[in-house]
Amino acid sequence: MLGLTEDMPNAPRVVDVVVVGAGFAGLVAARELTRQGHDVLVFEGRDRVGGRSFTGSVAGLPVDLGGTFVGPTQDAVLALAAELGIATTPTHDDGKNVIRWRGRTRSYTGTIPKLSLTGLLDIGRLRWQFDRIARAVPVTSPCDARRARELDSLSLGGWLRSVRASASSRDLMTIMARVTWGCELDDVSMLHAARYTHAAGGMDRLLDVENGAQQDHFPGGTQQIAKAAAAELGARVVLNAPVRRIDRHATGVTVISDRGQADAGFVIVAIPPAHRASIEFAPPLPVEYQQLAGHWPQGRLSKAYAAYSTPFWRANGFSGQALSDQGPVFITFDVSPHADGPGILMGFVDARAFDSLPGDQRRRDALRCFAALFGDEALEPLDYVDQRWGTEAFAPGGPTAAVPPGSWTRFGSWLREPVGPIHWAGTETADEWTGFLDGAVRSGQRAAAAVSALL
Repeated sequence: MLGLTEDMPNAPRVVDVVVVGAGFAGLVAARELTRQGHDVLVFEGRDRVGGRSFTGSVAGLPVDLGGTFVGPTQDAVLALAAELGIATTPTHDDGKNVIRWRGRTRSYTGTIPKLSLTGLLDIGRLRWQFDRIARAVPVTSPCDARRARELDSLSLGGWLRSVRASASSRDLMTIMARVTWGCELDDVSMLHAARYTHAAGGMDRLLDVENGAQQDHFPGGTQQIAKAAAAELGARVVLNAPVRRIDRHATGVTVISDRGQADAGFVIVAIPPAHRASIEFAPPLPVEYQQLAGHWPQGRLSKAYAAYSTPFWRANGFSGQALSDQGPVFITFDVSPHADGPGILMGFVDARAFDSLPGDQRRRDALRCFAALFGDEALEPLDYVDQRWGTEAFAPGGPTAAVPPGSWTRFGSWLREPVGPIHWAGTETADEWTGFLDGAVRSGQRAAAAVSALL
């Protein structure tokens, strides 16, 4: 089988379609088009495939430094994984959850901790109101919602203030915003938050482990899916090839990368909207597309893993799932491969102060958070690793876009509308499971179908 390549011939390649980006969206688009008999070339700027799916290791075991979980109704990515022979395993969900809140650490069951009777009633009220709004926002055309402009003028934080959410409810929603979009409550549009939640099937589906988005994960990591798809494409995937320029002309496009260039009838740009600004387009894209790239920023989110000889928290009756109102780790999961060890804790980390710290300080701070939740045994791991997506030299940013107020109603209609032979893919352009691996797969399938119909 042909391998991935870093070399290109001096003369431009001539193909049917160039794909920019070898994340899930780009690889799926290329795979679909290749299966239909079209000649495809993929340019990838990194030295690896997978995009924001990146599998590293801790204590010699694979761990997902990027996208991790899958769950019910994420049929596109699950079908792709099954086709490639890659199995899932349930995320550990047995035992009591832990919350560190207002200086106290205690256990709870279920998705939402019962902080107090009034707090429980308030968060229940807010969830009902939020889900009601989300269901009324059409995922394919959110700007057609009856209250679209009103909702887009508000941040999620502004909406919470408008409905007089309690301090505890706002703090719980802060954790949701950080883990979902990698941002604070006032950084994300209420219209975007509602549409995003609707695209996931509701808040319960978005937040839950059992029957939710965190129900399962891949023991060998999600990047093995990208690697297997890329192996099928072989030398059609060119690594270390950041695309610098896309020229439109009468016969299609010329795509110019650091590893050569290619002429094609069409190009699928399968990268986050914010990163489209790094490519020069000639002639320039319509001004709305240029403004879109500047108003669809990536969030910032980091992750930390610690490995132990055993999942000791299970022996104490804990699930490994925890919430904390003190950073830098604000939510945790147990992703241990076996019940008898080793034990692996994964924590989502608030990137704002964490990312700028030296490595030993990051390790110390993350382990202190694990210990505050699960006991001092957490201070002495076998191994530790973290990933700071916001500090990446190439295509930095968190798992998905943190779309600010005003952006959907001004620029949303240009998110995936083609510009002549230029088509767009990426999880941010998906109508189902936007921001997730499943959304990326669906967007690649959609873009490939559109281009194939024109070919």
